[in-house]
Amino acid sequence: MSRKALLWGAGLIVLALTLLAGAAIGETRLPLASVARVLANHLWQAGYPVDRIDAGIIWSYRLPRAIVAASCGAGLALTGVVLQALLRNPLADPYLMGLSAGASTGAVLVSIAGFGAGALSMSAGALIGALAAFAAVVALAHAIPGTARGTSGAAAIILAGIAGSQMFNALTAFIIARSANAEQARGIMFWLMGNLSGVRWEDVLPAVVVTCLGALVCLWHRHALDAFTFGAESAASLGINVPKTRGILITATAVMIGVLVSKVGAIGFVGLVVPHAMRFLVGTRHQRLVPASALAGAVFLVLADIVSRIIVPGQVLPIGVVTALIGAPAFALILMRGAR
Repeated sequence: MSRKALLWGAGLIVLALTLLAGAAIGETRLPLASVARVLANHLWQAGYPVDRIDAGIIWSYRLPRAIVAASCGAGLALTGVVLQALLRNPLADPYLMGLSAGASTGAVLVSIAGFGAGALSMSAGALIGALAAFAAVVALAHAIPGTARGTSGAAAIILAGIAGSQMFNALTAFIIARSANAEQARGIMFWLMGNLSGVRWEDVLPAVVVTCLGALVCLWHRHALDAFTFGAESAASLGINVPKTRGILITATAVMIGVLVSKVGAIGFVGLVVPHAMRFLVGTRHQRLVPASALAGAVFLVLADIVSRIIVPGQVLPIGVVTALIGAPAFALILMRGAR
């Protein structure tokens, strides 16, 4: 067996073990043997004797939560890979650029304000919000003189993203204050910081499907992503249809963000931290970077979710708090390295 196959096999084993840890560790710690028995009972009708309460916690609560966390981590990491390649900006991240905030606004418009009169799902509202945020950020960045040139253009996009993020966060707060009661407002504010507590099995299929399809789109366009890192003109000179390819990748990114944000809220910095860590380990070629980032993002977010459940005894923190504690120093480090 080749070294490459061994590495990927080891990565998948780490992911499987992480998922098992996600099902075993929480407010109440359960033995891994109980997790294995519950899985065997549900998947292969093994008939092992297990406590009914433990079985309910593992199968109905923790396992779907761990799978959705893995899907969200992989999807958010992929969106960071795509945005950093398309914008040629190491700080590009769906959270920093306001796409997650736009998706949150769209989801809240549908779920709280009744936008779409019942014809739109929460995921569709989040998708529309993410696309609107991306369009607003790009338009604002291009309105700044000198955006198309070098580092000033890259900085303008990030500044426009921060401005867009603040604007959409303010819109979300206005909608909540205007349309939600006190209980709804408390639940939504917790969800906006990243919350996996409400995840159940019906959320697993959309999260897994949209992440897998997004990964396939990224892998299919891996050579185009390599070319975009040298600029749109270089990509065009290599025969790539720049507007079409860029449109496909941006749409795939927006769909992933929209669906994932509608399930778990806006989780920041995954798309920033994971791709940079994987570039350090596997290099910059997207043939390796895309699957490595997806795998590492999945493991990262499941571990972050475990930490969010055990770091404060008797209390579950929003997962966005944990990712921000890790991502904010990483953001500062990347910013300082870029300034040298």
